[in-house]
Amino acid sequence: MTTHTVSRRDFVVVLTATGGGLLLGCRVGDRSGAATAAAAAPPPGFAPNAFIRIGTDGRITLVMNQVEMGQGTYTSMPMLLAEELEVGLDQVQLEHAPPNDKLYANPLFGDQETGGSSSVRSFYEPLRRAGATARTMLVAAAAQTWDVDPASCRAHKGVVTHTPTGRTLTYGALAEKAAKLPVPEKVVLKDPKDFTLIGTPAKRLDTPDKVNGKAQFGIDVRLPGMKIATVDEAKAMAIPGVRQIVNLGDVVAVVADHMWAAKQGLAALAIRWDDGPNASASTADVVQGLDAASQQPGVVARKEGDAAAALAGAAKKIDAVYQVPFLAHATLEPMNCTVHVRKDGCEVWTGSQTLSRAQATAARVTGLPLEKVVVHNHFLGGGFGRRLEYDWVTQAVRIGQQVEGPVKVVWTREEDMQHEYYRPYYYDRVAAGLDARGKPVAWTHRLVGPAILARYLPPAFRNGIDPDGVDGAVHLMYDIPAIQVEFVRHEEPVLNTTFWRGVGPTHNIFVIESFIDELAAAAKADPVEYRRALLSKAPRARAVLDLAAKAAGWGQPLPAGRGRGVSLLYSGWGSYLAEVAEVEVSKAGELRVHRIVCAVDCGTVINPDTVKAQIEGGVNFGISGALWGEITLKNGRVEQSNFNNYRVLRMNEAPTIEVHLVRNLEAPGGIGEPGTSVTGPALANAVFAATGKRIRRLPLQPALRTG
Repeated sequence: MTTHTVSRRDFVVVLTATGGGLLLGCRVGDRSGAATAAAAAPPPGFAPNAFIRIGTDGRITLVMNQVEMGQGTYTSMPMLLAEELEVGLDQVQLEHAPPNDKLYANPLFGDQETGGSSSVRSFYEPLRRAGATARTMLVAAAAQTWDVDPASCRAHKGVVTHTPTGRTLTYGALAEKAAKLPVPEKVVLKDPKDFTLIGTPAKRLDTPDKVNGKAQFGIDVRLPGMKIATVDEAKAMAIPGVRQIVNLGDVVAVVADHMWAAKQGLAALAIRWDDGPNASASTADVVQGLDAASQQPGVVARKEGDAAAALAGAAKKIDAVYQVPFLAHATLEPMNCTVHVRKDGCEVWTGSQTLSRAQATAARVTGLPLEKVVVHNHFLGGGFGRRLEYDWVTQAVRIGQQVEGPVKVVWTREEDMQHEYYRPYYYDRVAAGLDARGKPVAWTHRLVGPAILARYLPPAFRNGIDPDGVDGAVHLMYDIPAIQVEFVRHEEPVLNTTFWRGVGPTHNIFVIESFIDELAAAAKADPVEYRRALLSKAPRARAVLDLAAKAAGWGQPLPAGRGRGVSLLYSGWGSYLAEVAEVEVSKAGELRVHRIVCAVDCGTVINPDTVKAQIEGGVNFGISGALWGEITLKNGRVEQSNFNNYRVLRMNEAPTIEVHLVRNLEAPGGIGEPGTSVTGPALANAVFAATGKRIRRLPLQPALRTG
């Protein structure tokens, strides 16, 4: 990834408070307008499209429109390009794309966005086509040079060879001539049977620099000699070393010479906040509002047959209420943004999942046209949906307007956890009717929660339905004659909400797979066999279910206190997953996850190592959320502040995780988030198997301890 060096002179750190918390940051040396212009100038070479550039020196650059936040895109995306370009993965270098929706928009969302497990499935064909286009033009340039038929030439490892004579020309030697040729409208893509890179294990290209410390994250723009900022004008200014107070009304920043001055100022201040209309709000108030909303019918998102009539005539009816709590993203790299606001332009250094939105908010705040705002993106130390928002960029630019030179703002863990955008609290009512043999004949599911897409991507919110919020529910795979899924939009007035790793299915699948387990129990049937009997129309789902069950030793005896649980997932991501979790619950109610077995059919696999790593990471993330994850409110404030009271899985608690891949040539499906979404219900079902206790409200661990 191309990064820009920042001058080491004139450091200042800014420490700000928003609503009762603390932010850290540093101010770094100036980048001249000339340097900015040079950075923005297009480099020379052969660039047949927005994604690829080949220099006369033979250097091949992929201009990466998707960001790297640990999910492996900096390896899988180059593999797509290199496969069709006929070069080795080691021959491709990466450069992050500038914000430009016209060139780099994710076709699923319409803007330059990395999220929703969409990178590979969105750009599987575009990047292959980009590589094939460049290869075709390079071969044509070679054929023109030799005055031969292009069909007699072959490209391999960055070299074009004229097969009959053995003459060769490198891509670098051909770049200038290829740049003058017309870009072909249509190119032939490889037959999958001829793939040499796609589908093979590849070591991640970003690993070495992350191991040796060279990798640059947004927060790494921190150098010795930082100055610090804190709050409260009179008391802060009395501290030696404090230079400047920036008061924005909802944010106060104090610029100081060094960290100790800011720490002293912070200790001395006495902030008084206006708690506003939600001063007494609690989690109980939120649940009460959701419960009331759930009593009303919603907009129908899926309807097959007459579910109400089938339910009324069923031999047995089962209903339940399921709840999932607010969740924080808790990214390992705290939120940060460095900005330099000038009269004639603005530069932003950050790690964002939505570059064009970051650029747009900087333009709005400063009043500058978009072309005067330059955004330099870095590796992201975790996104999980948090960096789909841009509130921290807005705040940094507002502060930067008041400070001479560049300024960096970093939200502390406490500040972000208590003032961020959270995974919503969802409240679902689900019911099913069973026939005399225990088979479901009716299924109703009413989902209650906010419509995130109505705010985030308004065109996607149609007819009162949030497609993300109901994703897993409308993709219900089980063969049930009568199904009705409803969505009740209930916006949360107390907290800001947004996507969380797993998005809609992270709550849909917990409800669906827990409840289908309830139906199996009511029918006195084995949970795997019960599901299998309902999957005659979903052969790929049944295949991963069979694979996971077999690999996990389903049905084999376990020691006392242990249980196995199963869950199945299919959603708009296009991937099929089945997971078996093995857990142990002590007499004191302590839950330990021993083993996870996951079978995955994500269609065409680009890099099997990346797929397995994403499942492993997603499972561990899902365990944290399912066992302990919960943001609660008391007196209008978030109670959790750091990992001491927002518990995550520790290394010594991580289970054995086995990932089994189903190989086929179906279209690639998303893989970054399904591992998280399939885990919660597998754990809840395993707890039921071990204890006989059905937990319908996450997190699991507090429910077990309280009995």
